[in-house]
Amino acid sequence: MNETLDKIVAEDWEHTLQEFPLFASRIGDHRFDDKLSQVREEDQLRRKKISQNTLSQLEKVDDQSLSTRERVNLEILKRQKREHIAGIEFRSYLIPITSRSGFHIYFPELPRHMRMESLEDHENYIARLWAFREFASQHVELLRQGIEEKVVLPRIVLEGYEDSIEPHIVENPHESLLFKPFANFAENVPEDEHTRLADAAAEAIRDSVVTAYRDFLAFMQDEYYPATRDDIACSELPNGKAYYEHLVHSFTTLDVTPREVHEIGCEEVERIFAEMKALIDKTGFKGDFREFVEFLRTDDRFYVENPEDLMEEVSSIVKRMEEKLPELFSRLPLIPCSIEPVPDYIAPKTTSAYYSPPTGNGARPGIYYVNTYDLKSRPLYEFEALSFHEAVPGHHLQIALQHELDDLPQFRRYGGTTAYIEGWGLYSERLGLELGFYKDPYSDFGRLTFEMWRACRLVVDTGMHYLGWSRDRAIEFMRQHSALTELNIHNEIDRYIAWPGQAIAYKMGELKIRELRAHAETELGKLFDPRDFHDAVLEEGSVPLDVLEQQVEDYIGRVMAAKS
Repeated sequence: MNETLDKIVAEDWEHTLQEFPLFASRIGDHRFDDKLSQVREEDQLRRKKISQNTLSQLEKVDDQSLSTRERVNLEILKRQKREHIAGIEFRSYLIPITSRSGFHIYFPELPRHMRMESLEDHENYIARLWAFREFASQHVELLRQGIEEKVVLPRIVLEGYEDSIEPHIVENPHESLLFKPFANFAENVPEDEHTRLADAAAEAIRDSVVTAYRDFLAFMQDEYYPATRDDIACSELPNGKAYYEHLVHSFTTLDVTPREVHEIGCEEVERIFAEMKALIDKTGFKGDFREFVEFLRTDDRFYVENPEDLMEEVSSIVKRMEEKLPELFSRLPLIPCSIEPVPDYIAPKTTSAYYSPPTGNGARPGIYYVNTYDLKSRPLYEFEALSFHEAVPGHHLQIALQHELDDLPQFRRYGGTTAYIEGWGLYSERLGLELGFYKDPYSDFGRLTFEMWRACRLVVDTGMHYLGWSRDRAIEFMRQHSALTELNIHNEIDRYIAWPGQAIAYKMGELKIRELRAHAETELGKLFDPRDFHDAVLEEGSVPLDVLEQQVEDYIGRVMAAKS
């Protein structure tokens, strides 16, 4: 054990929890439940200096004296600090919101992430409600500075932004989503305190939360939206080309350029499109690709009429997959996964589903959120692939297992690399083939169109942000090569515009995992067991892809050594 490295890691983790108390609450550390982060520019620059100091300390650690895991810990933490410093230098903090994320969207989820078991818990919650007005004001300061420096979001992605703000401007505080914990109290909260606490929460919601949302809406209407950009490209921001190159490297953890990612995407699109056309022929459909897609979008057999039926279908898929998991996995998570509808206030602007990790102590399960808004945009043939990605064997299995790795340092148990996490999710969609799913050719087509969707991301994300593509060109490319509905295509393209680089991580990560599996199968032959391979991929949690490659090489070496 290297005491110097352990001390640096522990101090950095404690600093992270103190600086980001909402994150601490989400993972089950409740020491800072009465606080919110400070996000002014001075706070961003202060954190940058701390990261620089931590990086300097890490670079002095003698890696020759470290164990294999300690060496990985060192390299991952150094990478995180370098990327944090670079992000601050590119002034990315001046755009603290996107079309589907930001303080105004995640704060109403507070009841899900806070412990509400005692009088103190409720007092902490109320303190956070009071802190929200200042929290929102500091975000507005950053956005206002972004206006001055022309570091703002493209206008197109903020159309309908009011929908994520107005639901929280309520006349009656009891109608706020944030009042929910005061409708029913835990047994440990003295009954004679219920009325006082409820009244205090209502006052905080009215005078802090609602006021903050009202002020934020006025700012968006009067100042920010009129100042947004007509262009869509990240490269149009100050120093934008270099920033996008940084994002590509950061999100993929690979030494690739935007043009190389674009070319890989074009090759993948061509390959998958050929498979899609072959599957259309297999169904016996008489018509071309576009006619087949139109058939999928309009035939009533592929859609349900009410949210309850969709939720029941999804639950059935997840249950059947859970029963099959032991065929490919020797370790399964103890933390359960629940399935819930996407909250109404964000459903129109978000995708078909997403996953929310469990708390670190397992007090809250992982949650697979399913979008039940506009059911004609939620075809049933997509939900096998979607569920395998978001729930099991995808995000829930991987992230819950990672949370259960007690011997990992905390920053790795609760952190992650996008290319690994999302690459695993996409890889998991394909595992359905090995376990006997996708028997319906339309469901298999849904799997292919999901793979195509992620391949298209490589093309359109780099196209728009680096190669001069227009939004219309990106939409048309998605329309011509995927079976996504019009609503989903538009939502997705706007997501890529607002969050440059992130979407390319999925396919790049999946390609690397598949490459490593093919390599292991070739090297090991009959000795290859998918359960052992998956153990090797999952045993260290989410890691950069070059680290994962070394893990797989070590696994191959162990199997070969055991044979001899």
